[in-house]
Amino acid sequence: MNAGALANTRLADFARVSTTSVDDAAEAIGRIFCPHELKPIGHFENDFSAQHNCAAFDGFSVNYVAYGGSVSIDPGCLDRFFLLQIPLHGCAEIRTAAREVMTARGAAASLLSPTMPTQMTWRRDCAQLILLLDRKLVEHRAAALAGTAARAVEFDPSVDLTTKFGHALQAGICDLVDLAEHLGSAKRLSPLAAADRRERLLSALLNGQHHSLSRAIAVFEGRVETQPAALKRARAWLETQADEPLDLMQLADAAGIGIRALQLGFRRHFGTTVSAMLQDIRLARLNTRLQDARPDERVVDIAFDLGFTHLSRMASAYRAKFGESPSATLRRLS
Repeated sequence: MNAGALANTRLADFARVSTTSVDDAAEAIGRIFCPHELKPIGHFENDFSAQHNCAAFDGFSVNYVAYGGSVSIDPGCLDRFFLLQIPLHGCAEIRTAAREVMTARGAAASLLSPTMPTQMTWRRDCAQLILLLDRKLVEHRAAALAGTAARAVEFDPSVDLTTKFGHALQAGICDLVDLAEHLGSAKRLSPLAAADRRERLLSALLNGQHHSLSRAIAVFEGRVETQPAALKRARAWLETQADEPLDLMQLADAAGIGIRALQLGFRRHFGTTVSAMLQDIRLARLNTRLQDARPDERVVDIAFDLGFTHLSRMASAYRAKFGESPSATLRRLS
């Protein structure tokens, strides 16, 4: 690893992994984060090294992770936690199910959600500060802010570090790293102080970075208008009739408004079309069914049960949303 990356090494008293072995790095870092596939890229294999320093707190941790050379990292779905990755050196390419994000020091960071399949390429001796937040903490806090039951939360994976929010977020993480380094590995934050830091981080992310419950939180707090009752009825009808062919007349009757008003309402309040929302509902159910499928069940049978009639379109849309084919999900979880 070159001098530029070494000069920015953080949390040195909290060293957990230091190796030039790819297999050892994947195994050791996988135990701290989650199992993943790690591969050096091209001629950088001879330059490979891995460093992971980790200061853990109650429900979250701050980490310094650096790789010599360039590497590809494929963790799939993180499952148990969210990761905010702030580059200190080099750059990274992040690919989620439907987005590609480029990150670099001072320009952009990445925020990975546990339900979104992710692949990464870290380039040019990339080193990053990483905040790990427990999934349940985030989901329960988001639910409390939105006045709903706890559910999956998916963030926009790109964090603009040039904005006021980005500056403040990065400063908050650096301040936490400074505090951990000041305390050293032999001391710990008091439970009260750790809880205060955790709550500030949760509040900053859930109120400052766009995510799947952002609108629900804004509505619950009275910052935007609520959804008209007719659109709530329409959405509920789609949920209950998702496996049936779409009939706009029936949907409009169930909502109690005209078809044109229905279409305009979906675009204004949901930011999507009726057919796109129906497809999203069906895809989510397909993913759940595939995860719970019996060994003798087939993708085609499950898809037809859920109302899909064009299998190639379904497979393409599923891959765009979940980052893998339906058959891959079925094989992986069977």
